[in-house]
Amino acid sequence: MTSLLDESPVSVMDVLRGERATRPLANATAAAGLRALLEDGLFELLGSDLLETPLTLRASSLRPGPFVNDPSLATLAQVRGILINEALRLMSVGLDVSDVYGEALLAWRADVGSNEMTNYVDQLDDDERARLATDVTAHGVTLKRSLGPLSNRWLPRTSFRAYQRLAGGNVVLRDVIDLMVGTTTSDVASVALLDVTTSPLGEGAERIMRYHALVQTLRTSIAPLRTSMFSTASGELWSIDVDDELLTRSVADVLEVVSRMVVPA
Repeated sequence: MTSLLDESPVSVMDVLRGERATRPLANATAAAGLRALLEDGLFELLGSDLLETPLTLRASSLRPGPFVNDPSLATLAQVRGILINEALRLMSVGLDVSDVYGEALLAWRADVGSNEMTNYVDQLDDDERARLATDVTAHGVTLKRSLGPLSNRWLPRTSFRAYQRLAGGNVVLRDVIDLMVGTTTSDVASVALLDVTTSPLGEGAERIMRYHALVQTLRTSIAPLRTSMFSTASGELWSIDVDDELLTRSVADVLEVVSRMVVPA
């Protein structure tokens, strides 16, 4: 499952797409059973009464972030992640991104205009801005070197948002896929999901990868081919082929998170 791309000629896209000849038939039967398992489990946890405020789960709910004493460090890490995601979007449409920090920052501002995070960047002093630019550039080099070419025939979509309501609206599953390629209309499994993180891969990464696959399966009723996560901090790629066992484990993950939300530790 683990590949160190800095030491291998294989690109992220090579792993995501794989060989067409070895892809299994599209799984169009799993979604109904998964939804039934979720609904039964949520009914046991929540009952039938409508909650005043729905419980919202995101990929981050599956892996609580590390405790950081300095809020500014956390914010710098968030901005770094946003800018690397913007760089991914630019690369995905075939642009040659030579100035990762500058071009990603321009694309971000063009996309969101002005908000709390862009205002935070505007308030950085020269040393903080230089440190952020150096950090983003280093992560961008790893991404650019490792990603590999994307063909338009693969239908690449970036920052793809998904939304699923369960338990009569008491639970909402939200997700954002950094990069999705492939189609659900093929006879064989084709869709591959990629989460790009600027943190090292570790505990909780597999749960997030499973969550992406589960939400995609519920959204389209077709299970994806594989789900992957790439770290620009280490150049490491984790990729798992999606099967019934993986999806069932993700149902258990979601129910565990909901149970903790209902009865906080």
